[in-house]
Formats: sequence, C-alpha cells, structure tokens
Amino acid sequence: MDSLAHLLPLVKIIFIFLCMLFGIRFKLGVGLSILFGGFVLAMLTKMKMAELYLAARDAVMDDKTIYLVLIVGLIMLLSGLLEKTGQAGRIMESLTGYLKSPRLRLVFFPALIGLLPMPGGAIFSAPMIREAAEGLDVSDKNKAVINYWFRHVWELAWPLYPGMILGAALCNMSIFKFISYTAPGTLACILLGYFFFLRPSVLPLEEGVHDSLKIQPGGVFKVVKEGLPLIVAICGALFFEVLLSIIFSDIAFEVGVILALFLAVLCAAFANSGSAPVILFLVRQKRFLSMIFLILCVFIFKDILGACGVVDELARLAGGDAALIAAAVFVPFVIGFISGITLAFVGAAMPLVVGLVDTMGIQSQLPAWAMLCMFSGFAGLMASPIHICFLLTCEYFKVDLFSMWKKVLLPSLVLLSLGVAYFFVLV
Repeated sequence: MDSLAHLLPLVKIIFIFLCMLFGIRFKLGVGLSILFGGFVLAMLTKMKMAELYLAARDAVMDDKTIYLVLIVGLIMLLSGLLEKTGQAGRIMESLTGYLKSPRLRLVFFPALIGLLPMPGGAIFSAPMIREAAEGLDVSDKNKAVINYWFRHVWELAWPLYPGMILGAALCNMSIFKFISYTAPGTLACILLGYFFFLRPSVLPLEEGVHDSLKIQPGGVFKVVKEGLPLIVAICGALFFEVLLSIIFSDIAFEVGVILALFLAVLCAAFANSGSAPVILFLVRQKRFLSMIFLILCVFIFKDILGACGVVDELARLAGGDAALIAAAVFVPFVIGFISGITLAFVGAAMPLVVGLVDTMGIQSQLPAWAMLCMFSGFAGLMASPIHICFLLTCEYFKVDLFSMWKKVLLPSLVLLSLGVAYFFVLV
C-alpha cells in the first residue's frame, strides 16, 4: 500500500495530461486546455480557491513571466516584420549561394537562433524555415519538427543558457568544466535530428536543387546588411548579458535579451519603409494575442504545480529508500516533461543528486551523475507537450500537437538512452 501511495503523485500527473489532451482534442484551445489541467490538479490536491487565486496571480505578476511575455512579443514583432516586409526572403536570397544543400538551409536558422538563450525562440526561426522550404516538398509537420528540434541542439553545450549556469553552480564547478561533461549531448542531438528528421529516406529532397543558384551581388556585405536585425538580436543579447552582469550582477539575463530584441525590431523597422502599419497589424493579430495568452497559461500551470506540492512529492520519490539512479534519471525526466522548463528540472533534481552523491561518499563520480541528470531532464524537456517552443511551433505551423509529439518522443527517449550509456563510460 505504501508503494502505491508513493506513486499517487505520478498518477495525478498522468491524469492531468489526459485532461489537457482531452481539451486540445475537442478544440478547447491549447492555453485553455492547460488552464483546465491546472484547475483539475488543484481540485485533486484539494487546493483552496484562495490558494489557487494566489498561485495564478503570482504567476502572472512574476518577473520571469513578464520577461517572457516581452521577449516573445518582441520576437513575434521582429519575425513578423522580417516576414511581412520581405526581409526574411531577402535574407534567404543573400544566403542562397552559401547554403546550396536544402537540408542545411532547413536547419541553419533554428540552429543559429538556438545560440540565443531566449524562451520561445522557436517562434523566431519558424518564419525563416518557411522561407527556406520555399520550392521544396516539405510538409508543415516536417517544418515544425525540424524547427523545434534544431532550435535546441546547443542547449547542453552553450554556456549562456541559465539551466547550464545553475547546474554548474549547484555542482560547484566552473561552467566550462560542467559543459565539458555535457557537451556530447549537442553532438547526439544533431545526429538524432539528422537520423529521425533529415535523412533521405525520411525527408527525400533533391540535393542539387539549389546548385544553379549563385552568390548574390554584394556577397557577404549583402548577407550582413539583410541579416543585421538577426545579428543585432543574437550578438546584442550576448553583449548586454555580459555587460549587465558586470555592472549590475543582480539584473536578470532576460533584460539583456529584451534590450537586444528591441534594438533588432528598431533595426528592422528603419530598414523597411512602411513598418509602422505592419507593427500595428501584428500586435492586433489573433495569433499574437493567443501566443501571449498561452505563455500566461503555462506559467499559471507551473505555479499551480509548485503550490499544490506535486513536484515536491515527485522529488521525494528519489529520496530515502530509493536509489540514486532514480534521482538522476526519473526525477529530472518527469519534472522536465511536466514543466517543459530547464530551470525546473535543474532546480528540483540537481540538489537531490548532489546531496545523495555526498551522502554516499562518491564525490568523484559527481560529474557523471550530474551529466546523467542533465541528459535525463533535457530528454524529458524535449518530449514535453507543454514545452513553450513546442507549443509555439505547433501554433505557428498549425499542426496537430499529438502527431507532432509522437515525432519527437522517440528521439527524446533515444537521447535519454545515450545519456545512460555515456554515464557508464564516465563512471
């Protein structure tokens, strides 16, 4: 009976996801379906209405939520401006001579935007993929899954991702030492992305389709000129993040990203005449408002999860009599899966892993266990149906969430398996 009681939090979570899928299946809308799941979870855990109200209010007013709304709003303005003014097409034209392989064209922008550690960044590269796939026989579902997967290939190796910074700090390692153990995850993600989504038998493309296209007049200068808003967004985010961390160490990294995106929007607006009406049109679009609503719903659900204690109960499953392997595999995978947020599984699981390693006196094995925790949580994150990039990508390309989720589930589980194999190599 005790073992069944321990599994009750997991049963509740499974039921909540079934409720969400039910809502999505019957066209309730993704945001409302997530809110519905959060309300059902509150009822199951006997949260008082006052507690539910406070959790929702705190989620909406939280700095992280506001930052994310601003970031995604600016991303949509920038990507919409580039798309509506034709600059996205001009960027692709300027790169045509350099990106003759259609597969390289499809993955280039998601991977490029992936260097910018901003939540919801997949919506930034989505219009780029649409342009890159012009003239190619690529379905919206394939565009969506390529955009989603390759947007995240750098996350286990890029030192500017907050999850990596937090993981390194919890393990008392330098960020570069920490990344030296997790970086093979990036290679694994790229290879898995090719195998599951890009290889010829899965995505048959005519490789020579762009061979006749030449480098545009102006060469690199034209690439830089047309791609300046993207350059400002990416390089500006890195610059402001470093600058603000030096001058104001307590300022959130998102502030630097917001500043860079704002400058990038201005850059795109000045580069294209008639941008003001386009911006007004974009902010009044139903898609723009639904994206913002979706973000608010995700964060309300996340705070309900925290307030009702289910995540804490899941974390305790790995304590006491449970093995360390549960702390490094089960907990981060499940929390990554149910939250869709890197900081959630790192913050919940990594202290547990570090504490158990210290208790068992196997500190020399900490890098291996920490790596396993990161691989497991990231695999759960990529398989999560409420990962914000997953939701935004599905929304942009108007693809069915369940069919899209089935495409990313298997490579995510393979990534988890590779992490386990790599763990045994390190140990």
